Amino acid sequence: MPSINHETASRAMTATGGAAEVDAEARAILQRAAAVASFPPFHAVHHLLSVGVCVRCIFRLCGAFSDACTCLSLTASSLHSFIEEHDDSVKSVSCSCLATDEAYCSICFGVLLPTCYQDGAVEQLHSVTPIDNITSMISQAVQREGYQVDDFSLEISLPAVVAANERAIRLCMKEKYGNANWFSDKMFSQQTMPVKEALRLLLVPSLERQMNVKHGNNSFRIRLMYTHDDGSQKLLNLLPNDRGRKRKAESRDGSSTKRNSTDDDKNILSESDSFINKTLEGIQDQEFCSLFQLPPEKMLKPCHLVISCLRSPIYIGGRYLKLSRNVSQSCWIIDDERMGEASVEEIIGEHVRAICRGDGYKFHAAGREDIDVRMLGSGRPFLVEVLNVRSIPSATEVQQIADKINSSEKKHVRIRNLKLVGSEIWTMMREGEAEKQKQYTALIWTSRPLTDNELHNISLIKDMEIVQKTPIRVLHRRSPLERKRIIHWMEIEKIADGSNYYLLHLCTQAGTYIKEFVHGDLGRTHPSFGVMLSCRAEILQLDVTDVKMDFLQ
Repeated sequence: MPSINHETASRAMTATGGAAEVDAEARAILQRAAAVASFPPFHAVHHLLSVGVCVRCIFRLCGAFSDACTCLSLTASSLHSFIEEHDDSVKSVSCSCLATDEAYCSICFGVLLPTCYQDGAVEQLHSVTPIDNITSMISQAVQREGYQVDDFSLEISLPAVVAANERAIRLCMKEKYGNANWFSDKMFSQQTMPVKEALRLLLVPSLERQMNVKHGNNSFRIRLMYTHDDGSQKLLNLLPNDRGRKRKAESRDGSSTKRNSTDDDKNILSESDSFINKTLEGIQDQEFCSLFQLPPEKMLKPCHLVISCLRSPIYIGGRYLKLSRNVSQSCWIIDDERMGEASVEEIIGEHVRAICRGDGYKFHAAGREDIDVRMLGSGRPFLVEVLNVRSIPSATEVQQIADKINSSEKKHVRIRNLKLVGSEIWTMMREGEAEKQKQYTALIWTSRPLTDNELHNISLIKDMEIVQKTPIRVLHRRSPLERKRIIHWMEIEKIADGSNYYLLHLCTQAGTYIKEFVHGDLGRTHPSFGVMLSCRAEILQLDVTDVKMDFLQ
């Protein structure tokens, strides 16, 4: 989803340059906060204002955010007026905390006090609150993408400079007031509400109203990614022991990291923020104070916001029959040339993706057959994992997918028992894949006619163990291993009017190479069908007739 083309972040205050009247709601909140033991003296609060900390961050640091978060009249100017009423030391003083040219919070960069930007100018909103304006943009972004939303979860990503600046403010206050009688370790505790959680507390109620759905732990996720290029780059340059320069060198080294697109730049910035956060966690307070400015410098640029949405994959499963000997299971292209007419993966996956309006899909099957092998009988279990779907199909729509595939004129693939399933089926299919049995019918030729006694003896074989080395035909893409497999049973019937042609029916352990079992693969499979009969044996056609798995029947 594209970034929202406004500078979402926000003025740290809505002051017009002078102190404002304190309305009843704001006054009540301030009086309650002042009575709380963790709330610092007014001169300390005034110091936080003067170094550029916004009102909401002040209340958040002091453990009183839940009271102040929804009060629009609680601004820097109203807080300053309240402090003036109770502390003579700040009266009649030219105060930098009311300046309008330094508008962004030193900690949250205005994330907690958003206003709307259009055509480079600030638009003061009167019909809706600033928070409602942001959530309106989020809601519109969801609607533009056409998502079917029953409920949602909200994910928020903030640049590392936010956490670094908050730590700098905490250490600045400790340095300035640490010896004061009122100061204690509980003041500005690191256990107070993080910016990310404070923003979620602000946004979720408004989002629930606008989207008319509830917030919770849901598969549909709205992601708000805030970035601050200048702040992140400055932090990166300040990292100790050349760690910042090393990280930049790693980002730029080699052709694999050439940055030719905006997406590449965003990815590297995201990686840098993750790296910075991990590095800062390992830095002790004393070293931190020596590396970073206390208090942090005021930033004149807000954060940039990118809104994106993502739904967890959904799974649609069933069983497929492959009726053509010129259709591969997965898309098979060699040197830009397609092998076969089509693939099961594409025939099923594209129909499913189109109905679900997903970004893409992954095709999973319980084993595979070669391009020239048909899949018959009850079919092979499969799952289509559909990525970031806009809508979850109904049972009727799922049936429409099956009907469309099954009515295709080309008749390459048919599907059975198509249904919407849970992700646990994927695990069950993977676990059952190694344990399942498979049945085949093979058209074979032998270099001599087989006697009735030999045909009878073949049908007596039960649970015979064979050893197979990786077949020569797949050795270029498979590890050279030796595998033990079980032939559970075999039956053979002579084809009328064909002296040396037979239909061989057999049931084997999963993973058995049937073609190699018949012809021996130059001795790499032992015993082979030909060796058992002391003749040459070749396989002419092969069909899978049953995949014995209990689910997706």
